[in-house]
Amino acid sequence: MSESSESTVYVNAVVFDGLAEGPRHEAFAVRGERFLAVGSADEVRLAAGTDAKEVDLGGSFVMPGVIEAHAHLSMFGHAQGKVQLRDCTTVEQIQERLLKARRENPDAPRIEGVGWLFDALPAGVSQPTAAMIDAVIDDVPVFLDANDLHSTWVNSAALRAAGIDRTTVDPIGGEVVRDEDGEPTGFLLENAALDLALSYLESVTTEHEGDMHLTQAFDAYLKAGVTGAVDMGMGESSWAALRRLLGRDGRLPFPVSAHWLINPTGDAVADLAQVERAVQLRDELAAEGTPWLRVAGIKLILDGVIDACTAAMVRPYADGTNADPIWNREAVMPVAIAADRAGLQLAMHAIGDAASELAADIVVACEQANGEDAARRPRIEHLESVAPQTVARMRAHGIVASMQPVHCDPGILDNWMAVLGDQRAENGFPWDWFRDGEVPLALGTDAPTAPHEALHNLFIATSGRSALDPALTPYRPERAFTAAQALAAATSGAAFAGRMDNTYGRIAPGFYANAAVLDLDPLSRPSDDLLSGSVLLTLVHGDVAHRAPTASDS
Repeated sequence: MSESSESTVYVNAVVFDGLAEGPRHEAFAVRGERFLAVGSADEVRLAAGTDAKEVDLGGSFVMPGVIEAHAHLSMFGHAQGKVQLRDCTTVEQIQERLLKARRENPDAPRIEGVGWLFDALPAGVSQPTAAMIDAVIDDVPVFLDANDLHSTWVNSAALRAAGIDRTTVDPIGGEVVRDEDGEPTGFLLENAALDLALSYLESVTTEHEGDMHLTQAFDAYLKAGVTGAVDMGMGESSWAALRRLLGRDGRLPFPVSAHWLINPTGDAVADLAQVERAVQLRDELAAEGTPWLRVAGIKLILDGVIDACTAAMVRPYADGTNADPIWNREAVMPVAIAADRAGLQLAMHAIGDAASELAADIVVACEQANGEDAARRPRIEHLESVAPQTVARMRAHGIVASMQPVHCDPGILDNWMAVLGDQRAENGFPWDWFRDGEVPLALGTDAPTAPHEALHNLFIATSGRSALDPALTPYRPERAFTAAQALAAATSGAAFAGRMDNTYGRIAPGFYANAAVLDLDPLSRPSDDLLSGSVLLTLVHGDVAHRAPTASDS
């Protein structure tokens, strides 16, 4: 951590200060952990004094460090060591990828994969089965997370290891898919994936492994220009790993805000006890006075995902089915009101239009119970299918839209559009509705449900095109962001959404000196360049946290 009162002046740059309509600058200065000045080179040198160190950035582009508005740090770090399946287009390719992993590590006690898409299943098959994996690996457990992380595909050995059989009771908000005889098929939906598969995997994960997962996540994000994250779904094991890291180093690689995941239990007392746990952890950490970690609020997963037809929709899917919200109205209202009364920020996963309606209703109920408060800033996460009237309600009640452009990469949209099957498939991810409606916007990636690279996320946001396959037809490019709008939503917009806009998300005097230096100017270069651009330097609280290797390093 930079403790010195010595100033450093960075010159010969194009500086974007975090505001879409703000001026562009050519220099900035850092003193200790914070920005001292931004403006012309002469202005900044004058503010920093004659003893300041000077760094020439060679015309590079500088922006506030990206704040990953929706992250899952431990899961992201863990996913980097799993078999990667996002590019598999058939079950046979998935099987080959698993066999390769088995050959390369024959003594592994289990195999984990991530990123498979429903599009890889054979025509006419809507769900995977254990038999598809058993055909190639049946002697060790195999756990495969779907691309959206809302379902897990397992083999028979994994069912046995996790103790899942015909007697297993479906958790609230989840389903163990079964055949006509009542036997599990190897597909776990929503809270069944969390409560059964993930809980088992956490039970066999060592503290060392948990610490390594966090380290991998921080390292990958810093290389991408990310200098802060909002962890959307914090639980005990991830919290313990963060606390160990903070206790060891006295800091984290970058600041983390946590939203404590509250799962429905069917017991009102137990539900409220989860809120009390979040309050307890918030207050304990606040007493320590650290800027590196805080409990900001709670996370409520109101529905599932469109690809698996578990998102709650106003009208049924193309096949005539629909899904109920994971939280019913009677159970969720006391939890949300209690959390809001305690000053915890609400973050609500709502992908379907019925779920986002429920989320808006929850905010109104909190206002009625606890009074109106402009500092409340409740958030709805994802908003993939949303009604115009809900957008208007969000503006009226100060609700932030937290969205992830990488979720609408045309390379992964075929199944998403097919299961909706009507005009809703053309009206997804309506960024323009929120901008036109003056709803605050924050952009993130939700890694590991999607690639974490900030520049690729911005490419999709500014073009509607696929970062996975840029040759594909764009998805509704007319609703895209300008480069300045997208950069602002990923920096100052994310800071506003996280209720930290007085200290992060801007290059401005008094703000923490978190910045990313790029080898291209997104404001003047074609959006395609974002796919090949790179982060040269990442600053966190004034210190260099990442420096790209140069030719002289090789």
